[in-house]
Amino acid sequence: MNDPQQGVLLSFYTHSRARHEGKLVFEWLLEHAKAQGIGGGSAFRAVCGFGRHGVLREEQFFELADDLAIKVEFLLTEAQALALVQTVGDSAVDAVYAIASASFGSLGKNPGTG
Repeated sequence: MNDPQQGVLLSFYTHSRARHEGKLVFEWLLEHAKAQGIGGGSAFRAVCGFGRHGVLREEQFFELADDLAIKVEFLLTEAQALALVQTVGDSAVDAVYAIASASFGSLGKNPGTG
């Protein structure tokens, strides 16, 4: 176990069908984060929720392809978070974001140690 690092949790919220520059927004976000040297990120699909437009959407058996929310998360430094938010804003990507303070570390083997 290593000592926890201080940083931020950066979360973006978008719709599963939303596209930007021909790509799904969540894929675009992950690709741009990787290009900026961010060590990792994940996308999660919601099962139910409502957003800024007040429309309640939920996953149902016959509607698995509905346009539900996707949350894309990154644990990173504040500087990395601000740079990624700047990139997303400059690109006019349709997404909502949140930044929260976070302590994080890794357990187990470090990458590259076998």
